[in-house]
Amino acid sequence: MVTEVRDRRQLARAVYEAFAAADRDAIERLLADEFEFHAPPDPNLDRAGYFERCWPHAGDGQSFEFARLIESGDEVVVTYEGRRADGTRFRNTEVLTFVGDRVRRAEVYFGWELT
Repeated sequence: MVTEVRDRRQLARAVYEAFAAADRDAIERLLADEFEFHAPPDPNLDRAGYFERCWPHAGDGQSFEFARLIESGDEVVVTYEGRRADGTRFRNTEVLTFVGDRVRRAEVYFGWELT
């Protein structure tokens, strides 16, 4: 039996929508059991490290506008602009690697502040 993999670009969008809504259960369902997180200069982190690093700002009035969602094989390259609760804007690029329809690895490049 072949299982159909859902559109990974839609799955990637779902991750950010869950963060914006602070819906941790939804994010947990989207992450593979062996999930890894990498955000230079942090070393590779496990699921707990991912939530420790990223979760404090979830649902903090953030919004995401996607500039690019490029799917290539098991990866989706996501570039998005966000707006924090204080009105500041930023742009990040992330590479999400999928196994089936769950995120196996997130490689995050934080940090372009926008004016």
